[in-house]
Amino acid sequence: MTRRKDGIQGLKSLVENKRIALIGLGRTHKPLVSLFLSLGAKSVTARDRKIAEHPSLVADGATLVLGDGYLENLSEDIILRTPAIRPDIPALNAARENGALVTSEMELFLTFCPAKVFAITGSDGKTTSSTLTAKLLEASGYRVFLGGNIGLPLLPVLHEITKDDAAVLELSSFQLMGMTVSPEHALITNLSENHLDWHTDMAEYCEAKTAVFTHQSEDDLLVLNADNAVTRALAGRENGRLRFFSRKEKVKNGTYCTSDTLRFAEDGNESPLFAREDILLPGEHNLENYLAALALTHDFITVSAALSVARSFAGVAHRMELVREVNKIRFYNSSIDSSPARSSATLKAFAKKPIVIMGGYDKHLNYAPLAPIITEHVKALVLTGQTAPKIEKALAEYAEFAASGIPLLKAEAFADAFALAAGLAEEGDLVLLSPASASFDQFRDFEERGEVFRTLVRELEEHENI
Repeated sequence: MTRRKDGIQGLKSLVENKRIALIGLGRTHKPLVSLFLSLGAKSVTARDRKIAEHPSLVADGATLVLGDGYLENLSEDIILRTPAIRPDIPALNAARENGALVTSEMELFLTFCPAKVFAITGSDGKTTSSTLTAKLLEASGYRVFLGGNIGLPLLPVLHEITKDDAAVLELSSFQLMGMTVSPEHALITNLSENHLDWHTDMAEYCEAKTAVFTHQSEDDLLVLNADNAVTRALAGRENGRLRFFSRKEKVKNGTYCTSDTLRFAEDGNESPLFAREDILLPGEHNLENYLAALALTHDFITVSAALSVARSFAGVAHRMELVREVNKIRFYNSSIDSSPARSSATLKAFAKKPIVIMGGYDKHLNYAPLAPIITEHVKALVLTGQTAPKIEKALAEYAEFAASGIPLLKAEAFADAFALAAGLAEEGDLVLLSPASASFDQFRDFEERGEVFRTLVRELEEHENI
């Protein structure tokens, strides 16, 4: 597909009189039943492995195909897959061979969205960088639609979006794999091992991410992280303009940071943006997030708007979020830390060593690089979840940890891990949830894990107040 930017009328021309299949009935697909039928689709079939009641979809006019045979007789004209389903499974390959258009909600949005589109992907920092991008554009006067992995499904509100608006998308490798359309403004925050339980290997994971810029035109913009070896190596593959961001070195085109100032450079011209100390969010990784978002949006924002955001933006929920202080102990929720690299950045951001709760669902990642970070930046560690043995093994094989005397405790249940961590804490301590793992062993997603942590903190405060 190619970018058409003709909005809801373009989508109507695609789906009118077509038979459509929605594979996977998550939050992005359910609103599409009524949307496609209202645009003149001949039929919409909702397919899902899980057998469940969907009265609202039936009321909207969908035909349901549920259970183990949900991919049988996949003969519709247009097939939308949920991001969790690989685009190369046999049923989808066969459908393509038979002439079906296999696509996704996000690919259709990128094709038809009339607004300026800014898309952010990477292994870590996507959500904060996406949120910052949205806030920078909003502060500069744009009406912004934030979606993808965060915010609302955007295809159902396509009719509201105009060419004068901005759309900001956080995109995962699942969404990007197989994508044939790229946004006009793309950012890759960094790349490190992630989702190797879904991707065949690291090479496939990285290649999926490159779809965010593979189909760009010569007028489009790609922003890469100069400090990350994997993203820096992508330079030269771009079709359009290229900018870098770096907190370690000066760049010729893009954003960088001196000892005290964030700066923008392009075509031999340089200008200051604002001081490092103006950024309310702590941590070097958040400095990177600002540099990334500023490089992506520089052509559309004002310096005064950027300064206002820097001084006021306190962060996104579940990301180094101070839940509250109980009995002079501070509890921080960073449930978003679903990889070793993400937890490493979080641990380095704290001036005081925290008591850390770590562990969760196993995405088949390497925890050895996390061992020295834990040794240097953690006061005590409580492990839980599927990855607990892998993290413990990585620490056991790191001699400095064994000699450090850092307490290491384990608990099977998350609530028990929290109780152990809170029990270790004394006045002035920090207790931090930074799992370095996904959440799916015990929770629906990282947000539910973070909410449970918040609830446990509140219950602890209520107990203290009895």
